[in-house]
Amino acid sequence: MVVYLILMAVVLFLTVILVRALLFRPYPEPEIISGDIAVKEEKIVRDMSDMIRIRTVSYQDRSDVDQEEFEKFRELLSERFPLVHQKCSRLRLGDTGLLYCLKGKSAKEPSVLMAHYDVVPVEEKDWDRPAFSGLVEDGYIWGRGTLDTKGTLCGIFEAMEQLLEQGFVPENDIYLSFTGDEEVEGGSCPSIVSYMEENGIKPAFVLDEGGAVVENVFPGVKRPCAVVGIGEKRSMNVELSLKSDGGHASTPPTHSVLGQLSRAIVRIEQKPFRSQFVRPVKELFNTLGRHSNFGMKIIFANLWCFQPLLNAYCKMAGGEMNALMRTTCAVTRMKGSKAFNVLPPVATAGLNLRLLGEDTPEYAVNYLKKVIANDKIEITVQHAMYESGYSDTSCPQWEVLKQVIHTTWPDAIVSPYLMMACSDSGYYGRITDKIYKFSAMALSKEERGMIHGNNERIPVTTLIKTVQFYVRLIQNL
Repeated sequence: MVVYLILMAVVLFLTVILVRALLFRPYPEPEIISGDIAVKEEKIVRDMSDMIRIRTVSYQDRSDVDQEEFEKFRELLSERFPLVHQKCSRLRLGDTGLLYCLKGKSAKEPSVLMAHYDVVPVEEKDWDRPAFSGLVEDGYIWGRGTLDTKGTLCGIFEAMEQLLEQGFVPENDIYLSFTGDEEVEGGSCPSIVSYMEENGIKPAFVLDEGGAVVENVFPGVKRPCAVVGIGEKRSMNVELSLKSDGGHASTPPTHSVLGQLSRAIVRIEQKPFRSQFVRPVKELFNTLGRHSNFGMKIIFANLWCFQPLLNAYCKMAGGEMNALMRTTCAVTRMKGSKAFNVLPPVATAGLNLRLLGEDTPEYAVNYLKKVIANDKIEITVQHAMYESGYSDTSCPQWEVLKQVIHTTWPDAIVSPYLMMACSDSGYYGRITDKIYKFSAMALSKEERGMIHGNNERIPVTTLIKTVQFYVRLIQNL
């Protein structure tokens, strides 16, 4: 009798699992907006190339920044996009912030389109083509910033200029928000948000850099995926330090300060943070899981049962899948003595954490102390960001964004996701819950690796689609 009941329970369990997987079908996709978008390809390529030639490089030490290059970039925008500068008001906010406003028929539901025009430094000797040449070769535009994010900035300006030529007036006010210090977490975007807050401007839609149209990033899904960030992890920098008496390396102590720090780091890597299942990740799995093969559907349709298995898989796989499920901790710096034969009087290690969900900076510090289990090691928080919330995916604005993406890239599945990196758009969480993070480009794995890396470049065809995307989006805001 007991065996029979166990067998029946197993059969019932398997039936439930399989039926749920069979019913786990894709959601209906948005309709495609009719009509092709003609754009001025030669102008777009010329403008993008000239933007890249201007070295708007950000540095943590502001004294290293070439302010003339940033001013040159702002002058280029005025020259190349005269109608934007005639029809839109423009404010300078913070050190580098530019806030344009095109008045619409209503001010009730304003939108914000964002990008940044500063770029990270380069090691030019490691590039196959000069990093600031703006070279157009074999269908590519080369240079730092083509992908992050002068490409999307160019797309916004080209689209707006073209629409203004046609006498376009939006239904609602449209703000264009650009900064030149995003890469160093500068104060320009906070200044823009403060201005909006003080003037009662509550955006009904914000679009900034983030996800892209990508392939082969989700288990069991063969179609391209347009992943749109509806939240982001928060960055936190921590320094571990341990002091000693120093001395000559010929008579070392049993456990050196660097040895103790190394042991602490190994313990941190061996004991990752707890797993969490936050809303953007749930929505990602619930959307893309429906397009996966049947074996993966069994898991994604039954996470009530298989979440521990999925967590184990993510922990083993590492990389982005693991980062979706927990706070991560990367050891990025380690410092000891400057000489081979001198014991360091102090040793330090730098950690970069990306906080997820309920993990606050305070929780992270306490967790590190517990894992390290060495009271001599001092933990100092150098920088920490707090939760900025998750965006609404049940609103008309989300549906419009999905429709525009699907029209521009018809083969792509549009899905919410959690952005691993941080962006300026996080500051807008103070005044709206409709912030979407999508870099309007189809990017291969190789191209994504060029962001902040060597040989950054953008296919001309990709940039043209970016402009077409923004034309469609602006028309529907």
